Amino acid sequence: MSDVLEYKNYLSTVQFSAEDDVFYGKVIGINDLVTFEGETVTELKAAFKEAVDDYLDTCVELNKQPEKAYKGSFNIRVSADMHRKAAIMAAAKKVTLNEFMKVAISYALSHEKEIDKELLHS
Repeated sequence: MSDVLEYKNYLSTVQFSAEDDVFYGKVIGINDLVTFEGETVTELKAAFKEAVDDYLDTCVELNKQPEKAYKGSFNIRVSADMHRKAAIMAAAKKVTLNEFMKVAISYALSHEKEIDKELLHS
């Protein structure tokens, strides 16, 4: 993934604020909001590692699970036309819409570069 930092199996977003002239990010996949920033890439990376370490230390002190729990179910919103087309295709393939969406998500996750191109044009 581009524009993502990884440390101790934790990931973050990375963005740049032209107005503030600073890089900033947010740790993702955790139960709390943890942000960090730096004026250079080196400072940003160091701040990210420090933020993760501080968060993990705090979780230990509070006897709290740091990772966000994912249930394996979620709602998505798509156009009525897309919903209809997906339901028709799933029925034609003799699978449930749920199974069809699992395959679609699995495909997207294994074709990240192609998906990145699509997302840039959406």
